[in-house]
Amino acid sequence: MQYLIDFLEQEIENSHIYKQIKCSKEEGLFLKTLTKEYVIGNVDVVVSEVLIKLFGDKDYVYLKQLALVKDLIEQGWVVQSSFVSSRLSDISNLELLNSSISISSSFVKLLEEGTLELILPDVTPYTDHLEYLKDQFFRIELYQKLSHTKQSSVEKASGVGTIKNKLQLLENRIAERMKVTQKEIVVETIFKENELSQKEQLIFLSLLKEEYAGEFESLRDMNTLISIISSDDYEKIKNRALLEDGSKLIENGIIDYDEMLSGFGGVARSFFITEEVLQKIMHPDKEKKSKKIKLDMLIGEQELFELIDPKTTLDDVVLHPKTREVLDNLLKQIDRNVAKLLREWGIKERRSGIDAKIILYGPPGTGKTMTALSLAKSMKKRVLSFDCSKILSKYVGESEKNVRNIFDTYKELCVKTKSEPLLLLNEADQFLSSRSTDANSSADKMHNQMQNIFLEQIEKFDGLLIATTNLLETIDPAFSRRFDYKIAFEKPDLKQRLALWQKLLPENAVYEDKFSIEALAQFPLTGGQIRLVLKNTALRVAVKEEPIFTFEDFKSAIDRESKGAFGDAKSMGFMNV
Repeated sequence: MQYLIDFLEQEIENSHIYKQIKCSKEEGLFLKTLTKEYVIGNVDVVVSEVLIKLFGDKDYVYLKQLALVKDLIEQGWVVQSSFVSSRLSDISNLELLNSSISISSSFVKLLEEGTLELILPDVTPYTDHLEYLKDQFFRIELYQKLSHTKQSSVEKASGVGTIKNKLQLLENRIAERMKVTQKEIVVETIFKENELSQKEQLIFLSLLKEEYAGEFESLRDMNTLISIISSDDYEKIKNRALLEDGSKLIENGIIDYDEMLSGFGGVARSFFITEEVLQKIMHPDKEKKSKKIKLDMLIGEQELFELIDPKTTLDDVVLHPKTREVLDNLLKQIDRNVAKLLREWGIKERRSGIDAKIILYGPPGTGKTMTALSLAKSMKKRVLSFDCSKILSKYVGESEKNVRNIFDTYKELCVKTKSEPLLLLNEADQFLSSRSTDANSSADKMHNQMQNIFLEQIEKFDGLLIATTNLLETIDPAFSRRFDYKIAFEKPDLKQRLALWQKLLPENAVYEDKFSIEALAQFPLTGGQIRLVLKNTALRVAVKEEPIFTFEDFKSAIDRESKGAFGDAKSMGFMNV
């Protein structure tokens, strides 16, 4: 540790490390302060605190030094995780002020070894996969360094050639070692079986490095991954196809992604290696488990659930702004930084995924079921739907057994398919209503027993569960406490009805002159009723000699719906275009 101690104790200009990195004195002092924090256990520190410690806060002089922080990040000596979904070039200096940073693994290695010179491993066989990964992860660090250097100023860009030479030497040495290695290296087997190109391999290795790094640095967002494998802006555009839906890495089930809201209001993708592939690499000597069974195959073997592949996302649903805000916050549980904080605070136990139990309540046709399905689509989840009206049985004791069967079957399907679909309990009124305090009849006793079992199962449930109900007023308080979110769905107001009509009316249809969507929106219909009215109106217009939509066509269908001529058919809720 002589180089580390020398860096901490010597004057900055005299230290061995400072001479190696060739940065400004202010940048060297900044790195020295971060290193002092690192050795006493403070891995992450806030930028503003370090700057104030170094330069003081008089006249806000420390703000003038923000550029050096960005400079050190670009050079690869410092890492930050507050803006994992954004390119560094898109982040202003001021946005870095209150972000958390730490010294990079490259700088840690420099502190320990005291040199930037590439020390090539001997041409000997790899004894295990960890020895192989050590070389590959160092290779990824060089690609990161190259990416940062290419984005830096002209003076620093002069180091591009040096890094490329180091990369070439290391890649040749890895290839030479693989030639004499007899032991199977699982990562190389994955490359060969899937015929991955060099760029696809680099993406995979970058994500694998992130898994082994334990969230120390961020290599998960698309822009970072694309920058590593691209030499210019044209290549960046071209290489995005390697991470799009339908690409080999995603199509073959090697990697997957979560979508989350970025700090700038957009949707960003965070990539990761699938669990099955990751386990194969991390535990190569472990006996292979049975292959993942597809959910579609198992659904046909049972009668409880309907398997639904949602077609709409939350962007396709007309929602009250407060409801949308709640659901957006729920989706943010996917964000790695949010999940990390929740685990640190003891709020969340699982490493990934969303844990939530939700009640959606309101009149029929107001969009409860469609919202549940759209939430699942936004999370890239399939849905196992159960109609709770089927639970009652004429045989005493069967209903209680059926309640347990819902959750037992769901867990069994999750284990066999190694997936976590959303569990949707539709029309759950009888489960959630208040239990009878004077249960004299056998029917009341059975109903209470059924609800007790349901309450017990809800308490133990892990994952994402949504129950829909028409009334919340009669819900048992014990159930209310077990649900994390209770979201009301009311009949749409004028503004929401207008948005619904605008979404639903076919764009390529012909409408009469002066046709008014605003006039249609005046009728107090639910989303389900609007969809039904449109369907019946379309059927009526389609048989005309001149298929032109008129206000009177809609008015006729609305009058029939208002009078109940269509019966009690229920719609899923608001529909997209």
